[in-house]
Amino acid sequence: MNKPLDGIRIIDFTHVQAGPACTQLLAWFGADVIKVERPGSGDVTRNQLRDIPDADALYFTMLNSNKRSLTLDTKTADGKEVLEKLIRRSDVMVENFGPGALDRMGFTWERILELNPKMILASVKGFSDGHHYSDLKVYENVAQCAGGAASTTGFWDGPPTVSAAALGDSNTGMHLAIGILTALRGRDQTGKGQKVAVSMQDAVLNLCRVKLRDQQRLDRVGYLEEYPQYPHGSFTDVVPRGGNAGGGGQPGWVLKCKGWETDPNAYIYFTIQGHAWEPICDAIGKPEWKTDSAYTTAKARQPHITQIFDTIEAWLADKTKYEAVDILRKFDIPCSPVLSMKELANDPSLRKSGTIVEVEHKQRGTYLTVGSPIKFSDLKPEVTGSPLLGEHTDQVLAELGYSADQIATMHAVGVV
Repeated sequence: MNKPLDGIRIIDFTHVQAGPACTQLLAWFGADVIKVERPGSGDVTRNQLRDIPDADALYFTMLNSNKRSLTLDTKTADGKEVLEKLIRRSDVMVENFGPGALDRMGFTWERILELNPKMILASVKGFSDGHHYSDLKVYENVAQCAGGAASTTGFWDGPPTVSAAALGDSNTGMHLAIGILTALRGRDQTGKGQKVAVSMQDAVLNLCRVKLRDQQRLDRVGYLEEYPQYPHGSFTDVVPRGGNAGGGGQPGWVLKCKGWETDPNAYIYFTIQGHAWEPICDAIGKPEWKTDSAYTTAKARQPHITQIFDTIEAWLADKTKYEAVDILRKFDIPCSPVLSMKELANDPSLRKSGTIVEVEHKQRGTYLTVGSPIKFSDLKPEVTGSPLLGEHTDQVLAELGYSADQIATMHAVGVV
């Protein structure tokens, strides 16, 4: 079956998470992604956080499926020649080197355009070009702090908190994938390549846009009515941390269920939507709240919101999180069990949809990974095992026109 990105060749000069997450997504959709790695070592994540000695770590395998691996020493003259040939025959180069690394390698943007005027050069940055912090080295949690996520996450009486979700890394990769596809579409129209860049700070801030909304509201009126601090607490001049509040104008909270004393995830998230207020009252056995003026509107409920959640939590005390959701779903109340990684790994619905997939690997045997989060009516991306270091070196070199003797010589002198 042809895939939408069949025929697109991508030089993957990325490592760790943000860049590999981007190129893996494009590989799932049919692009030929050639991961260029340093001979003898490769991507640092191949041996980080290993669970099986001498086998590629899950950190690597879960971000590099469906790719080919080419080992190449680009500091050598022969290595540079190989890269030049690869650039001439490729559509996209993706990199997340530090500032100026490609230039020092001899592959400035001007040189890349000389080799291939249609090339798309896509880059992951910590901060955008020209930013006063553009020289800072950025990792996941640095990006979350720089992009506003940490300052607005956690509880109001505690420190800023980073999220377990890869808001800085994988999120940046997803943004960059959109940029690459847009640039390829633009090239179809103009015939010209271009540079595309996404900074980790910008990608995090894009996911925090509702907090930028809240900052402007706070500047204007001095309080935020959907935060737990209102009306009993006080606000400063910056958007506060709101604990588990919904943040979208619909009060919500994480509530204990049966078994919470021993199970750290025996909770549900419960949302109070205005139009669902009467069904909520019916579901938890408080029909009198439907006509009590102290509860009939969102504004009236806000001073009592903690007491309302306490009442709901008392109703949950004899119900598991699954039993509670099965009751509440019948009333069309937005809610979910708090699911652990173990529960998600074994979720039959996620296995059936291809969101969680079991993949074969030459060293590891089988392992679980997250499949494509994007679903299509006419495409079901197949997730294959990540490549061993240099597994496709000879294959790629042969495609570039090198003979078997030339390839053997490059191995002998350490070019590949």
